[in-house]
Amino acid sequence: MEMWDEEYFNMEVQAFFTINRDYSGKFQFGLVSGIIDGEKIKEGSSEKLEFTWEGNDECDLAFGSGWLRLKDQITMEGKVKFHGGDSSKFLAKRAK
Repeated sequence: MEMWDEEYFNMEVQAFFTINRDYSGKFQFGLVSGIIDGEKIKEGSSEKLEFTWEGNDECDLAFGSGWLRLKDQITMEGKVKFHGGDSSKFLAKRAK
């Protein structure tokens, strides 16, 4: 992640994004966790998942938006944004 180092984003659990077939999902990094409501968007010749999220940041209500895109079969890139606050791009690999 651009904004936070590995020590933070894997602090409580290994950071993850889980996306379901209906484009809903959940995530956690550091002390931030939430649920996702997404929509697949065609962008030129590629597709990405744009989403809004709600959850908590250290037990405080938090929400925002973001996007995810597959780079290849095992790598995903994306961005997560807090409403009115920080945002960070990231790369993630599919769990084995």
